[in-house]
Amino acid sequence: MKNQMSRGKFIRLGGLTLAGALVSDFALANDFFSNNSQPKIDVQLMKSLLLNNDAKVKSLLNKGMLNSTIRISNFRPLAGAITVMTASISHSESVYYKSKVVAEQLNQLMDVMLKEQYPDGTLDAGGNRQSPPDTAFILEYICPAAAVLNLEKQKDLDGLRDKFKTFIVNAGEAMVTGGVHTPNHRWVVSAALANINSLYPDAKYVRRIEQWLAEGIYIDADGHYSERSGVYSGVIDKALITMAKLLNKPELLDIVQKNLTAYYYHTEPNGDLVTLDSRRQDQFMDINVSKYYLQYRYMAIHTGNPIFVYMAKLIENLPDFTTDTLSGSLLFFMENRELQQPLPAVANVEHNYEKFFALSNLARIRRDKTAITLFGGNDKPVMIVSGRSSNPNFLTYRKGEAILKYMRLSTSFFRLGYFSADGMVKEGNKYILIETKEGDYYQPLAPEFRKADADYTLSPSQDGRFWNKMEFGSRTKSNVKTQITVIEVTENNGSLDIDFKVDGPPNVEVTIEMCFKEGSTITGAEKDEKGNYFLNSGLGQLAMGADTIQFGPGKVEHRSINNLDSEEYTYHQGTLRTDGVHVYITGFTPFHHKMTIS
Repeated sequence: MKNQMSRGKFIRLGGLTLAGALVSDFALANDFFSNNSQPKIDVQLMKSLLLNNDAKVKSLLNKGMLNSTIRISNFRPLAGAITVMTASISHSESVYYKSKVVAEQLNQLMDVMLKEQYPDGTLDAGGNRQSPPDTAFILEYICPAAAVLNLEKQKDLDGLRDKFKTFIVNAGEAMVTGGVHTPNHRWVVSAALANINSLYPDAKYVRRIEQWLAEGIYIDADGHYSERSGVYSGVIDKALITMAKLLNKPELLDIVQKNLTAYYYHTEPNGDLVTLDSRRQDQFMDINVSKYYLQYRYMAIHTGNPIFVYMAKLIENLPDFTTDTLSGSLLFFMENRELQQPLPAVANVEHNYEKFFALSNLARIRRDKTAITLFGGNDKPVMIVSGRSSNPNFLTYRKGEAILKYMRLSTSFFRLGYFSADGMVKEGNKYILIETKEGDYYQPLAPEFRKADADYTLSPSQDGRFWNKMEFGSRTKSNVKTQITVIEVTENNGSLDIDFKVDGPPNVEVTIEMCFKEGSTITGAEKDEKGNYFLNSGLGQLAMGADTIQFGPGKVEHRSINNLDSEEYTYHQGTLRTDGVHVYITGFTPFHHKMTIS
């Protein structure tokens, strides 16, 4: 057994590999890992992690001590600062190793955490009061920090370790008894319990985890969790990895593998995530894949899957990797030494593909540097609420730096808003999206439903546009109008032929809206006084850097481009219009228009 190395010794030796300018990488690798039974270390990455972590500590110290009189409702910045400082004070090659100044700051931060912690072990988080799941998110930082402190065992930090234990054990009671809001909260709480149990073992923590796991972890055949969220899928993956590692449940990694594979196809060439199919707030957000770095790195090392290796390296080459990832991740590498190993060599990964996620009705097509997304999977009826998919963007198109952020279609038909397909059908290289909208009128109430005081129930109209005290559900509909929209998209080696057909009552305004990335240069279209472009005829072109996208031909029969969003938005003066360069093609029903994007 003499070749075995304790976890604490491994971390300390791992720190010595970061001697940087003092010792060459080659010497470090040979001095500390001459025993072939020991895993290799990604020396350059570990060196960068330490340097960036120390820079973050310096920045935090320059800000001065926290004003303890100010009430706090967002504890993640505090928890992040605690992990960063803990990493440096515990790392033998950090300039802040055993720093009394850092120790003082850590003690003060933990005093604030303990002061703000409620007797039931919870913290507040914005509008969520005494929130078990939000406390679990904080434990994602605090528990690994406590683990590293416990391994280092600096005598001067005994009091600090006691504060960590008090906070964590108190929070553990909230994790054992508290509830959740959303699907991902179950696994965040369970991961927190796994972390607590690894530090201060107690059977009650594991029993509570098993209660949550007994519900089952939903993942569909496409590799999506129920929320289909680019934000929360990464959260769940991290939680499942923690449970798999700490509870000896390797089967949980099979679920992670499915989801991370799906998000390979949801990643644009520049690292942006496709979120059109999300059921959470990120369906309207611009986010990138950098938040998945630890998940992809761990699974790449653990499985050797070339897709995961590619994704980890892609993230390492993103412009914000240093600021968004390196500056706050050292402690997690110290706590989980498997992350310190070099990534496997990258095998061939296919970047020319067509992937149809049939359950969420989303297609991803990649042809070299051209990337296309088609979406027709909103939850019906469309409702603007967290937990349901309602994104009106049915197409995005990218060619290098030239980016069509989205294409939408809206009509003035009863002001029911944007086109939202009732699913998507694939026929060869053609994708067909169809939507049927209905607008109603109402007949007088039958005698049996009449009230002498006319005090009828406040209820929604059957098309969901408005509410009133009219007993809509008891009325016969009449004068029913139906509008059917069909959009057929045919892909040929990265070029799209799009066929629009809108049929129903005549003289309904139809608007095709294209939004290009901010800063795009548009030619071939006419610009109005508000900065909107109209493609009257012929082809238009977007240019960004050295890349271009051509689109058209155009048609403009009206210029009414306001109130495209439906009464659900416009009644409150709201809008789904985003920043960007907007180009419009318009007409009236019966509407039939063909165009190409290439």
